[in-house]
Amino acid sequence: MARAEVEVVRVYGTRDRQRGEYRVLVDRLWPRGLTKEQVDYDEWVKDVAPSGALRSWYGHDPELFAEFSRRYRRELRQSPGKDALVRVLGAAGRHRLVLLTGTRDVEHSGAEVLRRVLRAARG
Repeated sequence: MARAEVEVVRVYGTRDRQRGEYRVLVDRLWPRGLTKEQVDYDEWVKDVAPSGALRSWYGHDPELFAEFSRRYRRELRQSPGKDALVRVLGAAGRHRLVLLTGTRDVEHSGAEVLRRVLRAARG
């Protein structure tokens, strides 16, 4: 993986850590059924995740993904999401970044939206 890339990986059955990467759990809730010892992560940044209200509205319905993405990006422009995003961007500037999520449908997840935002911010 090139340094400028940001990868999203499911926390369940994740691949082994690669040299030089920084692994950030980006879900607001801890992944069900896993202990903290079972998850290979460097940092858990809850505030970078979509709000509980937005997650409930979205309900992981792929038909709502475009609107979910728009609303989530708006949340990332306001505190506390903005501050958390700056924190993750700081880590991303020093390491290859892996966003960990418990979401089944990674393609239509907040982690995927965040990956796109981070890649755009990193150039």
